[in-house]
Amino acid sequence: MILQERIQLLARLGEYMLNKEEEWLSVQDRAYRENAWFIPEFIEKAVTQIATRFLQPELLFDWAQQYEIPNDLTNSKNVGIVMAGNIPLVGFHDFLSVFVSGHSMTIKTSSKDEFLIKHLIKKLYEWDNTIQNQVSFAEQLKGCDAYIATGSNNSGRYFDYYFGKYPNIIRRNRTSVAILDGTETEQELELLADDIQLYFGLGCRNITQLNVPEGYDFIPLLDILKKYAYLIDYHKYKHNYDYHLALLIMGNKYYMNNDSIILTENSSPFSPVSQVHYRFYTDKTQLEEELSGHQDIQCIVGKGQVPFGQAQFPGLMDYADGVDTMAFLKSL
Repeated sequence: MILQERIQLLARLGEYMLNKEEEWLSVQDRAYRENAWFIPEFIEKAVTQIATRFLQPELLFDWAQQYEIPNDLTNSKNVGIVMAGNIPLVGFHDFLSVFVSGHSMTIKTSSKDEFLIKHLIKKLYEWDNTIQNQVSFAEQLKGCDAYIATGSNNSGRYFDYYFGKYPNIIRRNRTSVAILDGTETEQELELLADDIQLYFGLGCRNITQLNVPEGYDFIPLLDILKKYAYLIDYHKYKHNYDYHLALLIMGNKYYMNNDSIILTENSSPFSPVSQVHYRFYTDKTQLEEELSGHQDIQCIVGKGQVPFGQAQFPGLMDYADGVDTMAFLKSL
């Protein structure tokens, strides 16, 4: 299958994802029933992002041209992909990268997110059965020429052990932070609320720490974060909220909350679900230099950084962990 045919199929898939066909809606409903974190609102958000920011033919052609992807790859490799499952379809970009590059792939899905990606690739099979020669699934990945694996710091050690002797991209825990200066408008704070709370804060591009100047007034942000107060109605989120609030109270720690999210001072960029850390800074330039070189930071939101509200809407060139997946695939 030549590049143009692959892109045409992907564009068709994007159109399918945006349609409300009964079969597709049924799969989304099953994904939610199997994983309570995948609420319909967030599945729809992920689907729309992929269809509009990834699966547009002009975007895909431009992307392929930047890497001079050949029309017909003569020396195709088989790439093993271990997908994460923290947010809906989080592994789609890896599938997309390999598919556009012309390589074949064997995918191990996460048990938390297997129905959506398997259904979409099944649709590709229906439209062109030769894709079964290029995309397959397996419970264990063996005999691949290269690997792309995403997981936690713990699983990363296993990936290193099993895949280290092959060309690989191994991703570990990452998170995102925001830099505020106190002059943010109400609209910017509303967009920041999306960066914090979309997908319950489970994504590596979710903001889990706020860097603020001394004397920062948190009240406007806490008020605006009430737009996501309904998340407390979901038992998994409420369990986290109650648990971490109890820990702070028992530890006699200072915190602020609005009955649906907790803010507490903490130097760690990683915060648990329902809680956001903050820390104070005095020199913004020095802070930006520190964060830009931080190995645990996926992206930085703020003025002069990733715009407010865009953290969860990456484009094709926004590679996880800053590792250029397409350049890696081209080098095989």
